[in-house]
Parts: sequence; C-alpha cells; structure tokens
Amino acid sequence: MNTIATNPPLPAAAERAWITPLELGLLGAIWGASFLFMRVSANDFGPMPLVEVRLGLGSLVLLPFLWRARAQFASPKLWGKLALIGAINSAVPFMLFAWAAQRAPAGVGAIANAMTVLFTALVGFLFFGEKIGTRRAIALFTGFAGVVVLASGKIAGASIGSAVLAGSAAAFLYGVGINLVRRHLTGLPPAAVASATLGASTLLVLPFAVASWPEHAIPLKSWLSAGMLGVVCTGIAFVMYYRLIARIGASRASTVTYLIPVFGVAWAWLLLGESLTWTMAISAALILGSVAMSQQPSR
Repeated sequence: MNTIATNPPLPAAAERAWITPLELGLLGAIWGASFLFMRVSANDFGPMPLVEVRLGLGSLVLLPFLWRARAQFASPKLWGKLALIGAINSAVPFMLFAWAAQRAPAGVGAIANAMTVLFTALVGFLFFGEKIGTRRAIALFTGFAGVVVLASGKIAGASIGSAVLAGSAAAFLYGVGINLVRRHLTGLPPAAVASATLGASTLLVLPFAVASWPEHAIPLKSWLSAGMLGVVCTGIAFVMYYRLIARIGASRASTVTYLIPVFGVAWAWLLLGESLTWTMAISAALILGSVAMSQQPSR
C-alpha cells in the first residue's frame, strides 16, 4: 500500500507528537545502558565471549524479520557482503567496546560512541566522494579535540587513553559500516539486514569465543547483563530504531546520538557509583556540540 494521508486525524497526529520523543528517549536510555551492561559483564566473560552472546541473542530477536524477507537474501554473493559488513559494523566494534569496558568507566565508551556521526561524514568524504563543507569540517576538528581531552584524563589515577582509542576506533568502524550499508544494501528491509549481519557476525566470532571462553563459572549478574545487552540493547533496540526511521526519517532518528552519552554516564553514576570527571564533562560537551553542529541543515 502506498496511500498518503494528507490530512491525518487529529488523534493520530497528537499520538505521533508525543510518542516520537518518548521512543527517542527510551532508545537513548537503552543504548546508553549497553555500556553499563558491558562494564558489568566484560571482566567475567572476556570481550570475545561477551560479544558472541550479544550477537547471537540480537540476531535471534531479529530473525523473524529476516525470515519474512528470506527470498531477498538467497544470493551467496549477498551473504559475502553481509558477512564483511557485519564484521565491520558489529563484531569488531562490539569487541572494541567490550575491551574498553574492562579498562574504563561505562561513560567513557558512551561518550566515544557519539563520534559515530562525525566519522560517518568523514568516511563519506574520504572514500565515497561526499561533500563535507566548512561547518562539518569544523565539527570534525571539534569532535577530535573532545576525544583528545577524553583520552588525556585519568580515573582514580589510572590512564584511560587506550580505552578511549578503542571506543573511537569502534565509532570509526560504525562510520565505515553505515556508508557500506548505504551503498551496497539499499532496497533490502533494514531489520532483515540487521538480523543477517548479526547472524553472520555470530558465526565469524564463534571460534574466537570458544577458544577464549572463561574457565571459571560466570556469575548470574554477568549472565543477566549479557542477556540484556543482546536481547534489549541489540535486538529490541534495532527494531525500535528502524520503526523510528520509517516514521520520522533517518536524520531525525539519528538525534538519539545526543542522548546515548547522557544516559550512559547517568546509568553508570546511578547504578555503579562511577563519577563524572571534568575531562569527561568537557569532552562530552565538545563531542556532542560538534555532532549538533554537523547535523545542522545547510542554508
């Protein structure tokens, strides 16, 4: 059906008026919580096993979307692309963030994740011939300054530079993956693509997860955190995100990027007792300000 309602009923319009910010806030809270769950479970699982659980559960939640569109995913050549993009856009970034979660507070990874928007623009400019403009160039430099400030900080006297670099590298890979999806997977149902890439990544990570699976018993708290990370923060969150894109467009849906660091730091403070340092606050202001600047429409 391609019908367009030019004058929707007032109740429907009113519903959309309040449900969109509610869903954006809920999605920001869920994705912000993913850094909390990684912080809780990464030490007990190790990066690779934790990522395997996350990928597997996320792909299972999204599997009905892939099954519904299975006729469009019959090509072996397509699955090669899905596996490559899955590694770039899911497996390796998830591993980097899990590794960083072992070495720095949850808020650090959440702040670094906000660089995804800027890296997406940078990759498009460097490799795909997209125009970047003066404003976005300034935004990129501002965002990178925020990363430098964040990496220079210390938590309880310990340097977090390596964790910041890992989180920034993950955000860069997200930027690469988004550009690849735009150019090579257009026309396919987004939720089915997410299920396929997560499923392919699950198989890619499996040997490494088995080889590094911890010998000690994993506490229930970590299992619950890993389950929430896979089912809620990956599977259900992807469904919510694609619903938002379908209703309000990709540009407006991407504003959830501003909320993730806020919720990431808030959850870590409320539930783990992690403090917000001055370097974290300054870097968050620089990075989020640069993201906001890059999202402003051209005159």
